[in-house]
Amino acid sequence: MSDLSPAQPEPQAPAHHRAGFACFVGRPNAGKSTLTNALVGTKVAITSNRPQTTRHTVRGIVHRPDAQLVLVDTPGLHKPRTLLGERLNDVVRTTWAEVDVIGFCVPADQKPGPGDRFIAGELAEVKKTPKIAVITKSDLVDGDRLAQQLVAIDRLGAELGIEWAEIVPVSATAGRQVELLADLLVPMLPEGPRLYPEGELTDEPEQVMVAELIREAALEGVRDELPHSIAVVVEEMVPRQGRPADRPLLDVHANVFIERPSQKGIVIGPKGARLKAVGTKSRKHIEALLGTPVYLDLHVKVAKDWQRDPKQLRRLGF
Repeated sequence: MSDLSPAQPEPQAPAHHRAGFACFVGRPNAGKSTLTNALVGTKVAITSNRPQTTRHTVRGIVHRPDAQLVLVDTPGLHKPRTLLGERLNDVVRTTWAEVDVIGFCVPADQKPGPGDRFIAGELAEVKKTPKIAVITKSDLVDGDRLAQQLVAIDRLGAELGIEWAEIVPVSATAGRQVELLADLLVPMLPEGPRLYPEGELTDEPEQVMVAELIREAALEGVRDELPHSIAVVVEEMVPRQGRPADRPLLDVHANVFIERPSQKGIVIGPKGARLKAVGTKSRKHIEALLGTPVYLDLHVKVAKDWQRDPKQLRRLGF
């Protein structure tokens, strides 16, 4: 998990151009990844209805004539129960110290609870970085409920000593006020040239993104049957030899790791149906991401208690 070190700046940005880093924080399933994807305009961050889905710091890059906004997607901060949980929290706090602005995400359809207060309390310790409160999922509530949520978040900030630079309701799925949010974030970035080439949407390695797309599909299939015991490692991505230039095929070989042998059948499903569905769904997203036809070869393997084992965590990229 690397620091925020971009490629060499490009000097041809216009005068008074701004460029910098922002991140969205909030309890798990607050809509952070969906918001990142909506701002960038493509799928760069894994989204799921399960908490603690995001594990890698995936960056999305928003290109505008006047600015380049680099979005850092972090895991949801939570009270850790495993070594993996502790490492994910360390990633979050390190990121907060490095970005130019932080967006605190709270869903419109749920009253601020202990998890929100816990994260806001941690944010209050980050004194210098400007903070915007983002009320996500605003399409799920009526005007009165939304107004109540805006007041509640304002009060929460006041209680903890946080002065919100802005409080803005958005709906990433309905496309409401997403552009306005970008307009509010940009003035908080430092003036400077572009940090990444025009047109680049993320600097996450392709193999990591492919692994995340496979894991997202695998998570959807198991719902409540399996805790967060799934990790995916792409072992190889190679062009198929002997294919004509106008009909390329990329061979992707990946392993889906679970923690116990008893979980293998859950992921594979009856007669392999679930694993086949995971492959079909993720392959479509991978082909869209890479712009080429893909042959996806998936295998399920056991990495015993990997969330608690430092050696296994390193091997699986954490």
